[in-house]
Amino acid sequence: MLNQTFADILRRHLRYLAPSDELEMETQLKELGLDSMETVALVLELEHEFGVTFPERSLRSETFASASRLWLEVDKLMASDERGEA
Repeated sequence: MLNQTFADILRRHLRYLAPSDELEMETQLKELGLDSMETVALVLELEHEFGVTFPERSLRSETFASASRLWLEVDKLMASDERGEA
């Protein structure tokens, strides 16, 4: 299940997803308009909102393949921050 704040942030960076369209968990984000420039803006917004930092190992195309994959990464980063891990 996606966090609503996460979904709202993600929607702002998907230019081919109409406001009335449902955000499908497994739809390829690239198909919805997420390009490299939007990915950078998305990462910055997610880092700010969720208080995480995407390590270099997370900045790969697989992480940004779908909403579910990206949320798993954000959730993992939040959990590791709570445990004090880097």
